[in-house]
Amino acid sequence: MTAITDERILHSSPLRKLLSRPELGSVVGAAAVFLVFALAADSFLKASSLSTVLYASSTIGIMAVPVALLMIGGEFDLSAGVMVTSSALISSMFSYQMTANVWVGVGVSLLATLALGAFNGFMLTRTKLPSFIITLGTFLMLTGMNLGFTKLISGTVSSKTIADMEGFPTAHDVFAATLTLGGVDFKITILWWFALVALASWILLRTRAGNWIFAVGGNQDAARAVGVPVTRTKVGLYMGVAFGAWISGQHLLFSYDVVQSGEGVGNELIYIIAAVIGGCLITGGHGSAVGSAVGAFLFGVTSKGIVFAEWNPDWFTFFLGAMLLLATLLNAWVRKRAEANK
Repeated sequence: MTAITDERILHSSPLRKLLSRPELGSVVGAAAVFLVFALAADSFLKASSLSTVLYASSTIGIMAVPVALLMIGGEFDLSAGVMVTSSALISSMFSYQMTANVWVGVGVSLLATLALGAFNGFMLTRTKLPSFIITLGTFLMLTGMNLGFTKLISGTVSSKTIADMEGFPTAHDVFAATLTLGGVDFKITILWWFALVALASWILLRTRAGNWIFAVGGNQDAARAVGVPVTRTKVGLYMGVAFGAWISGQHLLFSYDVVQSGEGVGNELIYIIAAVIGGCLITGGHGSAVGSAVGAFLFGVTSKGIVFAEWNPDWFTFFLGAMLLLATLLNAWVRKRAEANK
């Protein structure tokens, strides 16, 4: 008698499980780059240097996590970079103009930034236009509004100082504090980053919403046919990006007290690069929050490693482009091997 085996109860080998992980390529790449700078710069492995690397990684990683979830859902957000600046400016100018506790401005900024994310999602699902067009339009509008409103209200291209206002010290502790552990200073953004990675991983792997994200990214029409709330899922993903922009914006504001209205332009590409390096596919339906964290860490290692190694920083974008290309090729190879071993 021939035994009938149900493939659903077959146990995968550890190697097969490893090859199926979307972040495998980025982990290998990050380890290789880390080793290069560890050998090239004597000071790179110092605790203070690693703290600097982690901080640089966290400022990218906070945004790379929700951007990765959005890409898994099959969409882009080109307004993510300037939305960070918008969030900071709204908080600063509202607090200053209303002479209120800065926490009032922080709260208003949260609501306004989430509304911007909801706007992107609503326009996408209603118009059926590509997310590239929708968010490019939002990017241009926010870039103009950031500059226009700042000059209209403050008379300059930067916001007014709010360091002497009530609530600033506590807000600084939440969004821009420096924690000392073992004699080494760490920025609180690292904790925000780790918390977002953990939350996003739980959503993707342990909740029904995570299944919806993968479903709409893999095949939107098929997902809708089996009852997945496509519109709600995509709006929620864009609001997730907005939430990350709010956190990053408040860190920007309470770290430097004032905000330059022209900041943030171009950062959206860095967030997307970190997500792609971490294993997210341009076409959607594949990726992980942990992978985006590894991609952001690789960015931090490279940007600060070049400084510690005293290399010419003009080559940074070259290394960034090379990492993107190599990581994409490696991720494609890993996926093919994983599918071949099924």
